[in-house]
Amino acid sequence: MLAVVADGDAAAAERLRGRGLLVNVIDRPELCDFTLPAIIDRDPVLIAIGTGGASAGLAAALRQRLEPLLPASLGKLASALLAARDGLRSRLPDLDVRRRTIGSLLAAGGPLDPLAEHADPAAAIATAEAAPSRIERIAIASADPDALTLRAARLLGLADRLHIEGAVPPTILDRTRADAQRIAGAPPRVPAPGLTLHLIWNPE
Repeated sequence: MLAVVADGDAAAAERLRGRGLLVNVIDRPELCDFTLPAIIDRDPVLIAIGTGGASAGLAAALRQRLEPLLPASLGKLASALLAARDGLRSRLPDLDVRRRTIGSLLAAGGPLDPLAEHADPAAAIATAEAAPSRIERIAIASADPDALTLRAARLLGLADRLHIEGAVPPTILDRTRADAQRIAGAPPRVPAPGLTLHLIWNPE
């Protein structure tokens, strides 16, 4: 069903295609029906890196750089989360509470940070409690998302709602969750459920 032409022969590719095969011509993306990504395998976690045929070398280089960042226990973590799914639903029936709790577990530096090794992830999941409601204040000094601190970027991706003071640039707001609620003005003193961010535009 599939054919790979290693020598770039366009005529051979057409003959194979005429027989009903899908064809990949190495280093000739314009002649390809499909491309082959570089793969990082942490079964059941699978990460594919593709360039649309632009450069297999680039995909391979990215895989070589990224693979050491992913611990061998990542697959074990995924399997533990699957095994705990029914138990989490029972203990935390509210979907939003459950999502926030899992997000807190998997956050950078959290008990189940995916980029850290975990000898017994099932134990951390079994003892997980609902993530507490809180308000975090972030002063935004630049419209460049690359100027965000790692902490600020992480909180933007986790927040349930944003209270926005000033003209916080869209380039920063684009880093937030798509379903995060956006509210003009300062937040109330008592936090709403989940994570609330108080964003203040404070350019230098």
